[in-house]
Amino acid sequence: MESHSDDQAPVTYENCDRLAGPFFHGTKAHLRPGDELVPGQVSNFQSGRVMNHIYFTSQVVPAAALGAQLAMALSGLEGDGHVYEVEPLGPFEDDPNVTNKRFPGNPTRSFRSQHPLRIVAELDDWERLPAEQVQAMLASLENLRAEGRDVIED
Repeated sequence: MESHSDDQAPVTYENCDRLAGPFFHGTKAHLRPGDELVPGQVSNFQSGRVMNHIYFTSQVVPAAALGAQLAMALSGLEGDGHVYEVEPLGPFEDDPNVTNKRFPGNPTRSFRSQHPLRIVAELDDWERLPAEQVQAMLASLENLRAEGRDVIED
C-alpha cells in the first residue's frame, strides 16, 4: 500500500477541515439520524475498555463494513451490523492504530475524534465483506490477544 500523497498529507486536528467527507461508521448499534456517537463508551474490540475517541472512515468498504461486521461477531450477535454516514462535530486526526503502523500512510482513510459524530443516515445497500474475510480478521485479533499485542492507541 502506498503512503500519503500530496493530497493525502497526514490529517491532524489543525488541518482536518480540508476533508469534507462523506464519512462512515460501522457498528452493532441501532441508531437514527440526529443521534450522536460519543467517546466514553466500551470498546467493541477490547472487553471492558472505555474508549476516549470515536473512530470513523471515508471508506464504506472495507473499513466501515469491517467495523460493523466485527462488532456484531465480537458481541456474539447475528447479522452484519449497521453502517452510518456520520458528521464529525469537532476536529479529528488520522487513526494512529493503522496509520504508519499496520499500513504506510492511511490507505483505509481511518480517523478518530474526541468529539461526537452525528448520524446523518443509515446505509442500507453497503457491500458486506465475505464471511471468510471477517473470520480471518477475528482469527488475527485472537492471535494478537494471545500474544498480548492487541493494543489500541486511544
